[in-house]
Amino acid sequence: MLARPSRHDHFPRADAARRTAIRTAVSELDAAWTAADTAPDGLLTAIDAQAHAPADAAIAALLPWLTDSEWLTARLASALALLRTDPFARPPLRPVGGADGAPGGLVLADRGAIRLTLRLWPFATHTPAPAPAIFVPGRAALHILASGGAQLCHHSVAVTPAEEAGAFTARAAAPCHSAPPRPLHTGETLHLDTAREGFTLIPGAHDTLLLELTVQPPSALPIRSYDPATGRLLHVSASRRDSSFRAMALTLLRHLGRPDAAPLFEAETQSPDFAARWHAMRELIALAPTAARAPLAAMAADDPHPEVRAAAKATLALLQPPPASGRGSETCELVR
Repeated sequence: MLARPSRHDHFPRADAARRTAIRTAVSELDAAWTAADTAPDGLLTAIDAQAHAPADAAIAALLPWLTDSEWLTARLASALALLRTDPFARPPLRPVGGADGAPGGLVLADRGAIRLTLRLWPFATHTPAPAPAIFVPGRAALHILASGGAQLCHHSVAVTPAEEAGAFTARAAAPCHSAPPRPLHTGETLHLDTAREGFTLIPGAHDTLLLELTVQPPSALPIRSYDPATGRLLHVSASRRDSSFRAMALTLLRHLGRPDAAPLFEAETQSPDFAARWHAMRELIALAPTAARAPLAAMAADDPHPEVRAAAKATLALLQPPPASGRGSETCELVR
């Protein structure tokens, strides 16, 4: 089977002048956007002014950037002008998601706990599988630029003050409740307490486009994923961005087969975030079971979270005693 040609097969590698012109044009556009965003009436200036504000107050102060999208229209027009100049230019916008027909978007601003994203749900030629309902501690406002005929599914879950303070357990987690789908309307703005409210979209006959403003300060409450059909909790992960970044890095190191990095995994098992601790331990066990035995035993005995302790005890029981080899060395395997 022949591979389909890519536009990148024609990238002007040998045309130094053209590549220099591309870099110059991108740099100039980036500088122009930065100057506009950091001006007294700019987007980043407005975000920075809300850096220490409560999440609800920050959303309220930044709402005009969602509902008055003339600035966005101008920004996208300049990005398209750059592409018309040379299709191999890359506008200084950070893409997110969008793989294999999944929802994607462009990050327009990302400063501390505040992020503004232009999100796109592509139209569907068939009914997609139901997406999980995800709850992330924080607040969000969504301004619908084009509904595309999509339907909105609103999901809610109860969270206690104790759970927000760090006492969340999967066993005691409340189930998720989902409202019947209702039409999404162009021009409407949705406000969500994202620790307790979430949404999924059923795509329509056209693309759905919206601006999403999120404020996600550090929280002891984890990110939770639920099955909307049953309301059952599916997955828990660390909500702090620094913990999430380290988790991704540890997973990458495990895939790369780097047992020399075991001390980094062990250090993360001391994270204040219980989900981050357990993620690091699972990855360490998969990477280097022998190195994982001692920190796993310590976690089974002393971890402050009851479910982490229980999971560590159960996993420790699966680690077979190291059999003696003919050379006197010790090995250990994870029994599946």
